[in-house]
Amino acid sequence: MQIRQFFEGTVNSTQRNQSGLVDFRLGRVGLEEYGPGDIVGYRRFPPDPKWPGGGKITVSLVVNYEEGSELTPVNGDDTTEVLASELGPGVTPHIGQRDVNMESLYEYGSSSGVWRILHLCEKHRIPCTVYAVGQALKMNPEVGEALREGGHEFASRGWRWIDRSAWTVEEEEENVRKTIRAIAKASGGPPKGWYYGMVGTKASPRLRALIARVFREENIPLEYWCDDYSDDLPHWVPMPGGKADEGLLVVPYLLDCNDYKNVTCQAFITPDHFVQYLIAAFDELYQEGLDGSPKVMSIGLHCCIIGRLA
Repeated sequence: MQIRQFFEGTVNSTQRNQSGLVDFRLGRVGLEEYGPGDIVGYRRFPPDPKWPGGGKITVSLVVNYEEGSELTPVNGDDTTEVLASELGPGVTPHIGQRDVNMESLYEYGSSSGVWRILHLCEKHRIPCTVYAVGQALKMNPEVGEALREGGHEFASRGWRWIDRSAWTVEEEEENVRKTIRAIAKASGGPPKGWYYGMVGTKASPRLRALIARVFREENIPLEYWCDDYSDDLPHWVPMPGGKADEGLLVVPYLLDCNDYKNVTCQAFITPDHFVQYLIAAFDELYQEGLDGSPKVMSIGLHCCIIGRLA
């Protein structure tokens, strides 16, 4: 799905904030200003985005591909990964030595899980957006080839799937450019959008402006931004450092219809539990669409989690 093309012109930024959006178009990337939050959103009566064909709901299916980029001394880190595995929450990191079992749990996602997901997408003709980690694609180029051949859309999750809060501006810029090159090599073009992720970490509020500037310097359009969990509809914000009439589309990536819940709080014990939640969420949003307020259902999947046998 070409996300920006699909949402272009559907939701006007002034509809979301009648008092006007905060102008956070920063001339200096180093500023930490992100702008205040929008507590009221679209208010009581959200606009009708008028989905193509009179659709009452749009489903945004995201597959995260990050295996091989996690924390491990193999990647030069002094500690090991503790997140997003079958071991669940509360894993103790290994300091100064490898956790080969954790590495192996992630390897399942890149050697088996991703292919199971892509085979299902192909079988049912379902396009997805892949939040691709640059290093992960570089380590397993066949995955990039398959995603490209399947017509899936590439967005970025950065160079590595780690907490990047302590990186300097220069380090962040270097890794953004590396990511753009890795995705371009895998897909034939640069990423369409960007998702930082690492929700529980101190994600730098400067990042959106920094990435917008790097894209501009590389002469690449930044079509959408996904580090937002505030709504079931996309919205526009001013493009950081852009022209007065230039907007950046924000496409929320929600965490409730997301398999990641199962490795943080083990919300779904059986596949049916996850399916029942997805069906209930779909039914609610579809009914809202019938009532004149169509929305987006955001589904997030991870190769080393949902790519398991059941």
